[in-house]
Amino acid sequence: MSTILRYLGRSVRMVAASAFVLGAGGCILTKDLPDPALDLPPRYKSASLNTVDAPPALDWWRGFRSAELTQLMEEAQTVNLDIAAATARILQADAQARITGAALLPSITGNGSGSQNKTSGSNVSNTTIAGRRYATYSASLSASYEIDFWGKNHDAALAAEETATATRFDRDVVALTTMASVANAYFQVLATQDRLRTSRENIASAQRILDAIKQRLAAGTGSDLDVAQQESVLANQRAAVPPLQLTLAQNINTLATLVSRPPESVKIVGGSLNRISSPRVTPGLPSELLTQRPDIRRQEAQLASATANVGSARAQFFPSIQLTGQGGYQSAVLASLFTPQATFSSLAAGLTQPIFDGGRIQGNFDLTRAQQEELLQTYRKTVVSAFADVDNALESIKQNTERLRLQRQVVASSRRAFNLAEQQLRAGTADIVTVLNTQLTLFTAEDALIQTQLARYLAIVSLFQALGGGWEPRMERPLNAL
Repeated sequence: MSTILRYLGRSVRMVAASAFVLGAGGCILTKDLPDPALDLPPRYKSASLNTVDAPPALDWWRGFRSAELTQLMEEAQTVNLDIAAATARILQADAQARITGAALLPSITGNGSGSQNKTSGSNVSNTTIAGRRYATYSASLSASYEIDFWGKNHDAALAAEETATATRFDRDVVALTTMASVANAYFQVLATQDRLRTSRENIASAQRILDAIKQRLAAGTGSDLDVAQQESVLANQRAAVPPLQLTLAQNINTLATLVSRPPESVKIVGGSLNRISSPRVTPGLPSELLTQRPDIRRQEAQLASATANVGSARAQFFPSIQLTGQGGYQSAVLASLFTPQATFSSLAAGLTQPIFDGGRIQGNFDLTRAQQEELLQTYRKTVVSAFADVDNALESIKQNTERLRLQRQVVASSRRAFNLAEQQLRAGTADIVTVLNTQLTLFTAEDALIQTQLARYLAIVSLFQALGGGWEPRMERPLNAL
């Protein structure tokens, strides 16, 4: 067996030498990524000029200072089924990359066989000669290698590796989307709980007004119309409760799905939006977004994969050089199989040049070029959309913050007007129309205030999502590196 190993060692060295001399040509056709020709703005349109540079932390959700939200976020990171499926796609892509990259290495196989053969008998001059039995035994190793002179296999392996990289960023996209969904659903729960509390308070207020109107009716200073109008207001407030209960249950069920548990086993305490902190975060520079948003990195990796596929498709126009070698032992006697006299070996080289294939290779090349162009445009759109996402989130935070300030003033004024109208009603000096209008205005203003609070928190979550989630801590340059 040592002889065959030495032989195969020489063959592999010959293949390696040939690959070293000729394989450099594979780099000739390898092209860099096409220039996306992006016009990067110096800053975001809606960003403040005087903000402190504070990029989001990796655990950005802790900035809301909610222990329950943090627990849901951490649980979703480990058990969410969409994230688990995305992780499985990474394993698939890595396996495919190994399969594709196997073409860059020699293929070595071992063979062993044994056979018993018998020749037929013959009759010569009335003399019968019996058939002869003989055996053949062989053991061998064979190796084959395609010299990747034009870089076809190298580019195909590179394309598979870039695809595997893209699946990793795809997993990050899924994780970021999941985290944002958890935060949004949780804030929806808090907002619905606030709206339910407000509705119950409004029902109590409307009931007080109805009781006061009935007292006026009993005293002869009111009318049945006044009572009917107030009963309508009270009924509308009560009718608003079931839809809110439905919304609350639906968002709790959404959270249960995100943490991969049945709704029956999930208990959300919730609370109020008033207990949630508002983290401040600045978006940084638009150029930094290219390295932080996982969807941009995914599209970049897919574009790199498509570019490598173009190189591999181009290389198919050129000859394919194949080296094969075989060596081993063959003997008619099993006992003398592994002896020097029983060795055999062979080495061959072949060249295959496509001449006419009906346009298959050209069509495949045109296909990969078109796919590369599509991914280039998709990459550009992803980057432009990312800038718009950040600006939209910043503008939404800005406008909802101002709206929240004004809405608080509306609620304060409406509550003061309602309290005065109720006092005058009990004193018998208030117009019933004024009372009805002030209470409806207050009920609407309070509900709008809660929805404005919710919109602001959802905008903050959108900003985190638009920025690509949490950013790695920046490394300060050492003084001796300056």
